[in-house]
Amino acid sequence: MLVKVFGAAVQGIDALPITIEVSVSKGFQFSIVGLADTAVKESYARVMSAIGESKMVPPHREILINMSPADVRKEGAAYDLPIAIGMLAADGQISAERLGQYMIMGELSLDGTLLPIKGVLPMAIKAREMGFEGMIVPSANVSEAAVVNNLKVYGVDSLTQAAGLVNGTENVTPTEVDTRAEFASASGSFDLDFAEVKGQELVKRAFEVACAGGHNILLVGPPGSGKSMMAKRLPSILPPLTLSEALETTKIHSVAGRLKRGAHLMTSRPFRSPHHTISPVALVGGGSSQPMPGEISLAHNGVLFLDEFPEFSRSVLEVMRQPLEDRCINISRARYSVDYPAGFMLVASMNPCPCGYYNHPTRQCTCQPGAVGKYMSQISGPLLDRIDIQVEILPVPFEQLSSTNAGGESSAEIRARVIRARAIQTERYRHDPKVHCNAQMGPKHMTEFAALDDTCTAILRDAMIRLDMSARAYDRIIRVSRTIADIEGSDRIQSHHIREAISYRNLDRSTWGAYMPANQ
Repeated sequence: MLVKVFGAAVQGIDALPITIEVSVSKGFQFSIVGLADTAVKESYARVMSAIGESKMVPPHREILINMSPADVRKEGAAYDLPIAIGMLAADGQISAERLGQYMIMGELSLDGTLLPIKGVLPMAIKAREMGFEGMIVPSANVSEAAVVNNLKVYGVDSLTQAAGLVNGTENVTPTEVDTRAEFASASGSFDLDFAEVKGQELVKRAFEVACAGGHNILLVGPPGSGKSMMAKRLPSILPPLTLSEALETTKIHSVAGRLKRGAHLMTSRPFRSPHHTISPVALVGGGSSQPMPGEISLAHNGVLFLDEFPEFSRSVLEVMRQPLEDRCINISRARYSVDYPAGFMLVASMNPCPCGYYNHPTRQCTCQPGAVGKYMSQISGPLLDRIDIQVEILPVPFEQLSSTNAGGESSAEIRARVIRARAIQTERYRHDPKVHCNAQMGPKHMTEFAALDDTCTAILRDAMIRLDMSARAYDRIIRVSRTIADIEGSDRIQSHHIREAISYRNLDRSTWGAYMPANQ
């Protein structure tokens, strides 16, 4: 007897429908065809044990399983459940009448219980697109799949329960999640708040501008000046995720298996902080067999924080150049080619020199002449070219640090201004789907939305000549100026906007790092 069971395979962050054809006839042979990997081929042992432990009869006959389409690679143990259901139906132990109504996925243990799998959310989206009435998944994944509306999602704990549901003898209530209500009620509370930070008003302002315009930012300062502390508070002032952004972010984390058990929809922007020993593959994604999203994709719609920026290997840093520009990454290998989104905000921090005390107000730098420039050269010019805001940060004086006064504005106050600025940009770029914020402006948008009057042009010209700034600073200053104007609600860029933007280009000054302090 031949039956068809329907599942899905994940490619990138999307799913492809997979038809599992199971034929049971006379004989004693078992075969799987259709470009299945080792884990799929090993399913026979797990399935036969699970069927036996579930008080059903393992079909010791000739079993042929075809997984279609044959040119799509099937990987992992998530096909255990549809294969088991197909074998039981083809053997006549359960009815095959309702198989066409469900997409079925799940990994079996030897005792017949179901284990959680990766990538359930994109599978559920594909099931709805294909017109399936429902989807059967492990109970551990049911909350994740139930995010998709207009699809009945059944969470089952065992093969027995899944077989009973398909056979019509088991009553399983579909799980429902009011996605919009849950998303709307999600708290915007954060454990960390900018109100806890004393001093560093310039850096707080720089963070506000960066978040308002989606600009990448680099902090340069000595150890203990608060770089990491402030970077970790950045998510508290970012605008909240939209529903579409939340769905896309959740899909990525679902494919990577990073969702917590019982999690529904991600409601806060991700914050990823990999160690500087990370490999290029771990950063951008990929793998030798089964591709997985890297850190830049896990940070999509959120923040990628790189502490000790120059300590990352050159090869790791350089692979970010293309994703920073295109907001996506294509992973091409001999066996596969996948696309992952990578629209993240880069936040980097570093010491100004190897010893960490160049330009320190009280401590002497012990580095050799030329060490500062050599240290900075570990970060290439093209990569620095993609960082709009560069800020020097100095330690907070003891008097200010020990003060009992409040640290300043709360994250909620700063966030309100960021949200207003982003709303202006959303309206401005509503006709261009590739541009969402000022950091993504091209020459055409700069001409239309960021034109400078004669006064602003003169200020910018004077600054670039006097400070000997590089040409790459020109566009960055204008983009940041546009964001500062948006924060103030100004239709045009004014002179003080330009001046503030110029102050955020410290590393472009030819004199920076070119000399040692006078006390050396």
